[in-house]
Amino acid sequence: MRFRSLLLLSLVTIMSAAQAAEPLDPKRGSEIGTVVEAFLTPHQEPGEEKDTPSLAPKEFRSTAPSLLRAERPARGHGRISFTKDLSRAYVEVAFENVVAADVVMFHIHCGRPDQLGPIIVDFGHFEDLRAKLSGGAFKFEVTNEVIEATTEAGHGLVGTLTAGCPVVPDNPLWGKVKTVAGMEYIARKGELYFNLHTKGQTFYGDIRGQLIPVAR
Repeated sequence: MRFRSLLLLSLVTIMSAAQAAEPLDPKRGSEIGTVVEAFLTPHQEPGEEKDTPSLAPKEFRSTAPSLLRAERPARGHGRISFTKDLSRAYVEVAFENVVAADVVMFHIHCGRPDQLGPIIVDFGHFEDLRAKLSGGAFKFEVTNEVIEATTEAGHGLVGTLTAGCPVVPDNPLWGKVKTVAGMEYIARKGELYFNLHTKGQTFYGDIRGQLIPVAR
C-alpha cells in the first residue's frame, strides 16, 4: 500500500513538472544567455612597457612616453552578452581617465591571465576608436562576419600569429574560431580579455580586463 502511494506521488510530481516546463519557442534564441564581464586596470597587464621585447615589430612599439602600471589612472568596466542562439554578442565598456586621442588599438583577445594572446575581435578594423571613445563609453555588436574579418585582416607572419584565435590552442593546425559560438565557448572558460592600447602603452597595453562568466 505504501509502495503504491509513493509510486502515485512520483507520477504526480513528474506530470506536474512536465506541465510546468516552458513550451519550445525558437524566438527565444534572441534572448540573452551567457554574460561575461571584466574590470579593466593597468595591473592586469603582464609587463611594463619598458620591458617590450627587442624583436617586437615596429607597429607594436610605443610612440610616446610610457608610465609604469602603478602610475596609470585609466580604468574600465566591460561586459559581453551573448544571445542564446549564439548569433550575436553585445559589447559594452565604460571608461574612466582614458584619453581618447591617445588610443591606438582596442581588442578582445584570447588568453589566460598573464598571457599575451591572439585577437578575436579588432574593434579598430570597424570603428573610428578615438571618435567612438571620446564620450567615455563604447558599444559594439559582434557577429560571425566580424570574427572572420578580424582573422582575415592579418597578413604576413605577424598577422598569422596575432589575428584570429585557434580552435584548439595547443594545435593551431585545426584552424581558427569563425563564429560567435566559438567565442562564447572560450568566454565560458574565462579565457577572453579586453586590451586597450595607447601611444605610450602599445605592446602590453594600457588597461586590460579578464572576462569572467557572470552567475545568473
